[in-house]
Amino acid sequence: MILHRLTVLGHPGRMAVFRLLMRRLPDAVPAGEIGRALDIKASTLSVYLSALTQAGLIDQRRAGTSIRYRARPEAAGEIVTYIYTDCCRGRPDLCPPDPSTPLAGDTPMADRKYNVLFICVGNSARSIFAESLLRDIAGDRFTVHSAGTRPYSELNPFALEVLRAKGHDTAPLHAKTVAEFQGADAPAMDFVFTVCDRAANEDCPPWPGQPITAHWGVPDPVKATGTDAEKSLAFQQAYGMLKNRIRAFTALPVETLDRVALQAAVDDIATQDGEVQA
Repeated sequence: MILHRLTVLGHPGRMAVFRLLMRRLPDAVPAGEIGRALDIKASTLSVYLSALTQAGLIDQRRAGTSIRYRARPEAAGEIVTYIYTDCCRGRPDLCPPDPSTPLAGDTPMADRKYNVLFICVGNSARSIFAESLLRDIAGDRFTVHSAGTRPYSELNPFALEVLRAKGHDTAPLHAKTVAEFQGADAPAMDFVFTVCDRAANEDCPPWPGQPITAHWGVPDPVKATGTDAEKSLAFQQAYGMLKNRIRAFTALPVETLDRVALQAAVDDIATQDGEVQA
């Protein structure tokens, strides 16, 4: 099975699908969205998804009338473990350490102020909400940033209206590009969260220092239609959803959890929205 999985992932198209689904964890993603994100024809994508499913690299589940696909990260871990134990003969001088054993870095983070980055495409609404919320809720524990993969020149006026109504200081907020946080002089991130599906779909370079990453996808309020009141409600709902998640995040005992437990905890936050608090 392991050799079959390596063969399946040896195809660049199938690997691209698997990597996208890994970035979208814990989401299960419909085929149409995968195809649009990777610019793959439906017939070709169907073949890729079938091969990945048969290899046990992804699974599928029905949601209403559609089928959604989710990566199986444990399958990737089994591949790495196989390469380490079989091909590398367990020699750390030749290969990375076995992922099934604790690493030197798999200890609780030092009790200090942590750097957090929130990413969406435009950096005009959702990531700005997250930045403002975390800074105001726990700015004594976290240094907070936000950025966009393709940032707009101005922040969304509905987003600014919501933030001001909630008592946040909007003066220091402005749209920034992710590239500002990937240079040699950029602060080392401890946590990186994507808050929109489009940003998570994009293939970005690995972050230096291997920060804890998670996808907290929130529906795009910018796409809301109707009256100004209806549009404003969509922004209120996005704000409330992010507030729930950030409150859950700030409640985590970051300094006492090892990396595995902390990663599991931030992944779990994405699945537990509860009642939206505006």
